[in-house]
Amino acid sequence: MREEDARFEAALAQILAPADLKLGAEVPPGALHDWSVEPGGVPRAHVSPRTVAQVSAVLALCNAQGVAVVPQGGLTGLAGGAVPSEGAVLLSLAKFAGVEEVDAASATMLVRAGTVLEQVQAAAAQAGLMFGLDLGPRGSCQIGGNIATNAGGNRVIRYGMTRDLVLGLEVVLADGTVLSMLNRMPKNNAALDLKPLFIGSEGTLGVITRAVLKLHPGVRGANTALVALTGFDAALALLNHARRALSNRVSAFELMWPDYFDAVIATGAARSPLAEPAPLYALIDMQGPNPEAEAETFLAMLGEAMEAGWVLDAAVAQSEREAKDFWALRDGVAELLATCAPTINFDVSVPLAQIGAAVDEMRAALEAEFPAMRRHFFGHAGDSNIHLVTGPLPADPAVGHRVEEITYGITRRFGGSVSAEHGIGLHKKPWLAHSRQPEELALLRALKRTLDPKGILNPGKVLD
Repeated sequence: MREEDARFEAALAQILAPADLKLGAEVPPGALHDWSVEPGGVPRAHVSPRTVAQVSAVLALCNAQGVAVVPQGGLTGLAGGAVPSEGAVLLSLAKFAGVEEVDAASATMLVRAGTVLEQVQAAAAQAGLMFGLDLGPRGSCQIGGNIATNAGGNRVIRYGMTRDLVLGLEVVLADGTVLSMLNRMPKNNAALDLKPLFIGSEGTLGVITRAVLKLHPGVRGANTALVALTGFDAALALLNHARRALSNRVSAFELMWPDYFDAVIATGAARSPLAEPAPLYALIDMQGPNPEAEAETFLAMLGEAMEAGWVLDAAVAQSEREAKDFWALRDGVAELLATCAPTINFDVSVPLAQIGAAVDEMRAALEAEFPAMRRHFFGHAGDSNIHLVTGPLPADPAVGHRVEEITYGITRRFGGSVSAEHGIGLHKKPWLAHSRQPEELALLRALKRTLDPKGILNPGKVLD
């Protein structure tokens, strides 16, 4: 070992307890990848700080030595944003976790970055409140990673993206400087708000350590229905009708095209409560403090939609168990992935009114060029988000690139985004220019140089 490497490792050992520092071959295998297929480099160390002071000291040391740092949360990302860079220190926030404060009167929560999302949700519920962010890996993803990627999920249509649920942040910069921006007020117009710089930055500008979260009134459940639709125009009409009839309280509006819906049922992960196949399916629900009292309004909304001819059939959940069964159809993607691996999982957005046309064009183009490949379309259509799972892919990487070229090219023509909610990381970096103008990218690079002049924070991710 070189003398300078030995000194660096000794300095890390001065900052962290022995159980919180793993070197070389001791780095946990689970830290070497996230949920993406992006390969990473070989890290030199894995650190698990338990205090902000330790995070600051690790970053200051790495910055002084020019050593790359890759912040890691729950490692549930799909874009390769948390895979190791060669020779990097992996900085895990898993041991800096816990809810520090719930202020029921102000409907806010102070939480550490390593706290698992499900624990945040449970702490809010215990106080009679709710945290609006919800996504499939809620039991393993961490709130710091959710903020760093500006996660979306199932309830964006009502509660917004993660950026809409964060009032304040504590962030440690590349040189170890701690920015304490733990604002607790909805209104704070004291000069430029720096917090949004770090939400969605994927650990390239700073390491998020604490957050003040915005909470909402608690709910006791939801009125949930699975409906069969005549097509996308009907889905759009139903969504607009439901928003008006339910006073904008629609909490989820998930679309599933038959290629996805039928494939999930074929895996055995869920069953359909509907008697006949349909051109399109929607899962719609309305959360509230008293679902039983609101059931009549919900049913009246569906009845009017059927009378208008948009809805062919509808199944309304009669219990929480049935509602979970309906959601199993939408959440059956995990089982679906195994049936057509290896896959490419797309997460794009286009203007809401254009979703149907964009899906039709993507399906036709991919089918024409790759007829043997399966295509499964679904998504959080109420907030313009389309997911596409396509595969199995042959070993030739040129095929995967061509599939991406087709899909992202169509997304670009529709004025959409190559990443609706999963981030850019490594996987989508080649396509970022499809959604950002050269002037925007230049400004982002200038910001990176200002906050991280040595380029140690998550190097190679998002931007070159």
